[in-house]
Amino acid sequence: MGELMPGGRSASTGVSFVSPRAGADLMSGFPTGVAVITTRCPTSGQPYGLTCSSLVSVTLEPPTLLVSVKTGSPVLDAIHRSRVFGVNLLHENGERAARIFSTPIPDRFDQINWEPSGVSGIPWLIDDSFALAECALTETHEVGDHVLTLGRITRIDGTAKGPPLMYGLRTFASWPVRAS
Repeated sequence: MGELMPGGRSASTGVSFVSPRAGADLMSGFPTGVAVITTRCPTSGQPYGLTCSSLVSVTLEPPTLLVSVKTGSPVLDAIHRSRVFGVNLLHENGERAARIFSTPIPDRFDQINWEPSGVSGIPWLIDDSFALAECALTETHEVGDHVLTLGRITRIDGTAKGPPLMYGLRTFASWPVRAS
């Protein structure tokens, strides 16, 4: 890449660049659902988790999800070692869990109710999520300061516990109820 000229334009390509803050400001205006990505260390069984709003359904055949995880994250390391992860889709009362898993609070799992799910024992946030998708890691791609992590859905658990938790404009909200 070429040297940046004043105003964020590359001298060699003429392409403009924006600051990370400007990119974050742009995406704050795009509301999305909130999930907690969970996994367990395959040797110690220690649970790991983080809040994620970068979740994409990539394909239906086979059912595959993509989550974006910060490079160097202990959660990412545990996903690589265990080869599995869970996507807990939070319902509107899951804001506390979203906040807990978005900070470096030690012993996060001591502060919420969870149980091991399926054969792999992936943490399921049973009081805070309306569904859990268990995923087998299929591939990863490092992009900037994050790793795009793809997983094939191997199992789904779920119950109806209300509307999904949403995040946008740097605030949490619930899905608006429409009159029938």
